[in-house]
Amino acid sequence: MEKKSKLQILTNGFIKENPVLVLVIGTCPTLALSTQAINGIGMGLSVLFVLTCSNIFISALKKVIPDTVRIPCYIVVIAAFVTIVQLVISAFFPSLNDSLGVYIPLIVVNCIILGRAEMFANKNSVIDSALDGIGMGIGYTIALTLMGCIRELLGNGTLFGVTVTANVITPMTIMTMAPGGFLTFGVMIAIVNKITKGKVREKQQNKCLGCPGSAFCSEKEEGGEQ
Repeated sequence: MEKKSKLQILTNGFIKENPVLVLVIGTCPTLALSTQAINGIGMGLSVLFVLTCSNIFISALKKVIPDTVRIPCYIVVIAAFVTIVQLVISAFFPSLNDSLGVYIPLIVVNCIILGRAEMFANKNSVIDSALDGIGMGIGYTIALTLMGCIRELLGNGTLFGVTVTANVITPMTIMTMAPGGFLTFGVMIAIVNKITKGKVREKQQNKCLGCPGSAFCSEKEEGGEQ
């Protein structure tokens, strides 16, 4: 496998392996919290912090973590950083904490965090793992914020709580509901697929990028199971 440069590792999560729009993981909080742009930024930055810090620690400890208990160990590390994030948000941003609700503690079992820990941090250096965490976190934040902007603007006529089109065009309430979330999600995936000419989707399907269970799938394929 061709070794990636530091810049490629950092920018990989922006589009090529965007966790939301290409890998399509962590979709539950994506659809639930993207009703407002500020929620997207808050959740995105929280994931970015947890993902970067957990990648660094897991990469540094990968040689001392027994392979048989690596997933529980990953969860303990991730939970520690999630606790820090939750305490900071509840102390300094109480309104954001109310908006994000249970999805902050659920970062502990977010597929994006566990997926990068298993597929990247467990196999690469601390610096590369840090860059991967930052890149994936930025890509996640961008996707959530864009979805939040679209849904808030069309659904409420506001952007970051400021009235923009509400007095000009009647807001489409459905955009703040589940159907609006799926519609926006699907359109954004289609746009990324169109821009990249389907190459990133094909790569994702072939390699199951970011999936914690892909290692087991690979073992089955090597053993001749279908």
